[in-house]
Amino acid sequence: MGVKAMLPSYELGFYALVVTCAVLYSGSGIFEASRDSMNRKAFRDGIKPGWHYFGRKMDVADFEWVMWFTSFRNIIIFALSGHVLFGKICSMTVPQHRAVMYMIYGVLAVLGSMGLVYLTIILSHCLVLYSVALAKQKWLCYVAGLCCLASFKVEPFGSWQSGFVTGAFDLQDVLFYGGCTFTIMRCMSFALESSEKEEGIYSIFDLLKYNFYLPFFFFGPVMTFDQFHAQVSTRELRRKDDEMKNIRVNALLHVGAIIAVDIFFHFFYILTLPSDLKFVNRLSDWSLAGLAYSNLVYDWVKAAVMFGVINTIARLDHLDPPQPPKCITMLYIFAETHFDRGINDWLCKYVYDHIGENHDNILKELVASISTFAITTLWLGPCEVVYIWSLFNCFGLNFELWVQKFFQLGPFAKLEAKLSGAMSRRIRAAFGAVNFWAIVLYNILALNSLEFALLVTKRLLVMGFPVSTLSIWFITYCGVQLIKERERILAIEEEEKGDKAKVE
Repeated sequence: MGVKAMLPSYELGFYALVVTCAVLYSGSGIFEASRDSMNRKAFRDGIKPGWHYFGRKMDVADFEWVMWFTSFRNIIIFALSGHVLFGKICSMTVPQHRAVMYMIYGVLAVLGSMGLVYLTIILSHCLVLYSVALAKQKWLCYVAGLCCLASFKVEPFGSWQSGFVTGAFDLQDVLFYGGCTFTIMRCMSFALESSEKEEGIYSIFDLLKYNFYLPFFFFGPVMTFDQFHAQVSTRELRRKDDEMKNIRVNALLHVGAIIAVDIFFHFFYILTLPSDLKFVNRLSDWSLAGLAYSNLVYDWVKAAVMFGVINTIARLDHLDPPQPPKCITMLYIFAETHFDRGINDWLCKYVYDHIGENHDNILKELVASISTFAITTLWLGPCEVVYIWSLFNCFGLNFELWVQKFFQLGPFAKLEAKLSGAMSRRIRAAFGAVNFWAIVLYNILALNSLEFALLVTKRLLVMGFPVSTLSIWFITYCGVQLIKERERILAIEEEEKGDKAKVE
């Protein structure tokens, strides 16, 4: 109830004004803190010389972002540009064999960047999981796949395998573990899809073509085998209307996002500030809340840029890859919270939806979410912070269902039925605002540190109560109402499209 309920335009305008003013006020606090802390000794490692003519230094605390645009920049441009040119030639000359050509290029790129031993390790895991797939037993595919994944994420097995790779360069560990872990997820998808194949099994070359598609190899996203196989097997390569225009627009948007982040890092040190808890503790509650929220937004932008660039390459190859993650600003539900939609699709298909079915049964939902986060914990690498992050997010996912079931009980259902759609929407948004901050607080555990998460929680819920707590809750409520308004418009548009399709 309340999904398509309208609110008065003046009420929505008021919500937009409140959120805008709050963001500007919080941002000004972070800007002042960044300016005042630019030359602090404690921030020496995280802030490096930047735009001298503006008198600004740059936040370089994020290893991944710096890696992409310094040591890995030329490799990315060279490898992906070569793939695009190679793929274009193959699509024009031998479209029926383009998957084989992609595989050859991918194998050569991996061989040239990481060496023969690394390629041998990858092929050995592919061979093991292909052999397991021959048995066509799902449980065996899960066991073998998770054991292979654990061999890279649990010590001393991970170090033992990485020790075989000779040579040393800045990106060796990143490429080693990235390529290996994504390979295991792809091989598990192949094995599980093969076990469901009614007659026979897919060939080892189907697995190699799937695994060595270069744009997905080192950093994902994971595209399930059934989707990849169906798309690369298509011989008639046709573009949709305005597809190339959309690809160009997306490419320009990604370039714009990269430039925007670079500018942002010169004026807002959102990644370095949380490293000094004494300094952060002197910030106002508003600035602290904005700092925590900004870290989640930045991590989404980083994921959107990385997967966006890769997805653009995949679309040029006539593939339809997993979409970038949904913006954290548009989230107030745990079920939609993910920074890697490829992994999320994989987990939903093979674990979460498989066990939880329609996600209406409390016990099945609990088992499904525990299983999902257990595999996610192994994927991220077992450690204390990951354990805590998994526990809280698993609890949040189940708590949503518990609350939903509770308010579906007779007395509450009758009470809501008496309310107008607009009032129901307001009440649900109030609960959504609480959920929004639960998502923020649970996820900064993994993005920053346990200490920073505890500090933010203490300041906003204990020391800041009641003024800061209720004020931030109200502002978040306003933001959730704006999200709901967008969802309402999209729902109406989808309904109109469906009605139009029925008429045609």
